Amino acid sequence: MHVSAPRLRIAALVALLIVTGCVTHLPVIPRKAEAPPFERPSFKRIFIVILENEDAGKALDQPFLKQLAGQGVSFSNFYAVAHPSQPNYMALVSGTTDGIHGDLTVTVDRPHLGDLLEAHGRTWKSYAEDYPGGCNLSPRIDHYVRRHEPFLNFRNVQNNPARCANVVGASHLLTDVEAGTLPDFALYIPNNLHNGHDLGIASADRFLAGTFGPLLSDPRFTTDTLFIVTFDESEAHSDQNRIYTVFWGDSVRRGTVADTVYTHYDLLRTIEEAFHLGTLGTHDTDPDTRPIGGVWH
Repeated sequence: MHVSAPRLRIAALVALLIVTGCVTHLPVIPRKAEAPPFERPSFKRIFIVILENEDAGKALDQPFLKQLAGQGVSFSNFYAVAHPSQPNYMALVSGTTDGIHGDLTVTVDRPHLGDLLEAHGRTWKSYAEDYPGGCNLSPRIDHYVRRHEPFLNFRNVQNNPARCANVVGASHLLTDVEAGTLPDFALYIPNNLHNGHDLGIASADRFLAGTFGPLLSDPRFTTDTLFIVTFDESEAHSDQNRIYTVFWGDSVRRGTVADTVYTHYDLLRTIEEAFHLGTLGTHDTDPDTRPIGGVWH
């Protein structure tokens, strides 16, 4: 069979894009069944830690992550929305992976969660390990990588020093706890030594226990806070991208296992509904995207 030169070039290009991580792979997520109704929760602050590249079952086998699941609400059918990493971070804060093809550095012009929070008088911050501040847009600094810090990918953050100042080094967290200046919404982005990317899930679990174990006993951090640990994506593509996700705090029904299918888009919608933010008009408004219910006091 004769294959034309243009087709050969296209096939070669697709192969190159796949090898270099420039193609977003969208897994087939199980069809969502009807979800429990959303009852507005009582927390006033949301704090999310994002870890890297592990299957839900292996994460749940780790001592500290297992402890968190037993003390909070764990989700047995929570799914990331893409492979590789970066599209998932962007999905969580903007409701779409559109225009994000792999892990290469991007800059996008579209609304995001920070816009909604500011429009409603709420504060936000992202604590990133090894990040030096100053709106540094470098793709890598020590063990920090920009592809894991989604807010720096938005042009309206990059071009506004006051907004860019919301992305800070991780050392600012303890300063904010002690000063009582934690934001209404926060991401915590461990570096690649501590998020499971380079050294595996057991190392990430030890880091999480050492960093957040003491904070979860400190009322300056826990009062009125919903603490969330989730992952960007699974390691095994055959598991449909099912990931560990736990909600922890006084506002949740502790020891609950929720089996409804949820994704990063549903988590975004939950944040929007809990804080009365409205929506971004992306996948956060899809018919099968819904705020997470049935887990609140």
